[in-house]
Amino acid sequence: MNIAGAIVIFIIWWWVSFLAVLPRGVEGRWESKDDGVKGADPGAPVKPEIGKKAWLATKFAFALWAVTVAIIISGVFNFRE
Repeated sequence: MNIAGAIVIFIIWWWVSFLAVLPRGVEGRWESKDDGVKGADPGAPVKPEIGKKAWLATKFAFALWAVTVAIIISGVFNFRE
């Protein structure tokens, strides 16, 4: 496995993790007592906390990436044949 392949695998795992974590803890404006912004879409989240979710996705992606790289390097699955 070369460095470019490892980076691509990490990016793929990061996006999968991010999209899995994204709906976590979302409260729509229609669910909250204080809308805060007039004219905003009622389905928009009150506090999206994208930074925290990106950090959590990075942690999950790193764990999944490490397992994937370990499997590829160990030769359990040979992707070349």
